[in-house]
Amino acid sequence: MADRDCLFCKILEGDVPADIVYESDTAIAFRDINPQAPTHVVIIPRKHIATINDIDSVDHEIVGSLYTAANTIARDEGFSDEGYRAVMNCNKAAGQTVFHIHLHLLGGRVLSWPPG
Repeated sequence: MADRDCLFCKILEGDVPADIVYESDTAIAFRDINPQAPTHVVIIPRKHIATINDIDSVDHEIVGSLYTAANTIARDEGFSDEGYRAVMNCNKAAGQTVFHIHLHLLGGRVLSWPPG
């Protein structure tokens, strides 16, 4: 179920180009156009879910698949053992700018804490 106004749904439909690095039945991942680390990948579910607040019990497998994708991509990119960050923002005050849940995978450098 896609949202016509959603940028990430448009990427899923192929209407907006993206540098896709991972695909599964439940998720795709692509390089962020404004990277905050040497590797910055956005992992999205194929199902449109606007925010974390909209995740339902039927979505557990879908959400889990985002973290499985992060694990695979981190290993493929060569920084899984060194470490990486996987973060999901919820709503505007937390920095969510596209209202389709997405997991940011950042790696390839030392990441400070707190993040901001």
